[in-house]
Amino acid sequence: MTHPDPQFSRTDVRFQPSFVHRLYFTDDVLDRDHDVLANVLEPSEGRPARVQFWLDEHVANAQPDLKSKIRAFAGRHAGRIHLAGNVQVVVGGEAVKNDIHVLERMLKVFNAANLDRRSYVVVIGGGAVLDAVGFAAAIAHRGIRLVRLPTTTLGQADSGVGVKNGVNLFNKKNWLGAFAVPWGVINDTALLDTLPDRDFICGFSEAVKVSLLKAPALFASLCESASRIRGRELAAALPAIRASAELHRDHITLGGDPFESLEARPLDFGHWSAHKLEAMTEFQLRHGEAVAIGLAIDTIYSSLALGLPLQDADRVLRCLVDLGFALHHPILSEVDALFEGLEEFRQHLGGRLTLTMLRGVGSPVDVHEVDAGVMRASIDRLSAYASASAACKTTARSKRLFS
Repeated sequence: MTHPDPQFSRTDVRFQPSFVHRLYFTDDVLDRDHDVLANVLEPSEGRPARVQFWLDEHVANAQPDLKSKIRAFAGRHAGRIHLAGNVQVVVGGEAVKNDIHVLERMLKVFNAANLDRRSYVVVIGGGAVLDAVGFAAAIAHRGIRLVRLPTTTLGQADSGVGVKNGVNLFNKKNWLGAFAVPWGVINDTALLDTLPDRDFICGFSEAVKVSLLKAPALFASLCESASRIRGRELAAALPAIRASAELHRDHITLGGDPFESLEARPLDFGHWSAHKLEAMTEFQLRHGEAVAIGLAIDTIYSSLALGLPLQDADRVLRCLVDLGFALHHPILSEVDALFEGLEEFRQHLGGRLTLTMLRGVGSPVDVHEVDAGVMRASIDRLSAYASASAACKTTARSKRLFS
């Protein structure tokens, strides 16, 4: 079409920036494996790297020697690293994402320490702390180098590896946030030592999620080793965490849509309801617990509406229960409020509603409409299943769910 203004001209140039995603696995990053972290913190123009450490309050309380380990680490690499101020401790859990003044405090501390784009913020904590500190680092100077040391299985298996960060606003999950590739991610075994059992299992709902989308063999392994993982056998848990982390990383780096500019968000399978459940329970539900419920809802929906084989749906629910997840919460009775999560999910994505569901294990499908009646039936069936699973043996569950 000819533009009416003869002076009009237009030039569209597509370009792709270059990023490096650094993901490392260590056993004791602040002691035996200290060189791994030190090598990530590159000096700039012959000067020691300026580094500021941020520590999750929950982790600081559980591991009171962590501050001294950080200072000892910095002293060991004094010629390479300069500590920019004291080790900063920040409130842990979802509280760090629910108070915008915490974000303001982080930015004030960055500014007081004269951090710049070649400085480093090293954050040690759970997924919520990684999200909040990561967002502060992303918007300060349009990006300070961020190194994540996740201290939860959820952070190590999923969120800590990703390129998203943010805080909650307007009672909506991650309403304020940014995409930013971390400078480095180090998944360290020793940092999981003091994680409570409830939080230890939380990361494995995300492992189940990504295995259902991309790796049927991993899903089968999770089903087989679920009770061992629940019992914190590291020989079973660590390979599952690593496999999940690598699958999430590969989706981001090789999937062609790292910043979610397309309409589909497959890694958010089960999350439309999970995010809403967290907000509805005032974040009493952990993210991993809400994801387990969300996966169960969408798995049942997939079986009722999209042809997911019933035996596969039952395997998913049994795996989640065997891992230790409770697949019910009283708030599920507030279905109309829960359904508001569909529109919030659409807004967060932009464009038309797009949900990832399953036709089979390893066979995801995108849907753009939800049959409200079938979704209500799915939630009802999940509630019945959760009640039955507390009283019945595993072999009876599928009959109670699908009879």
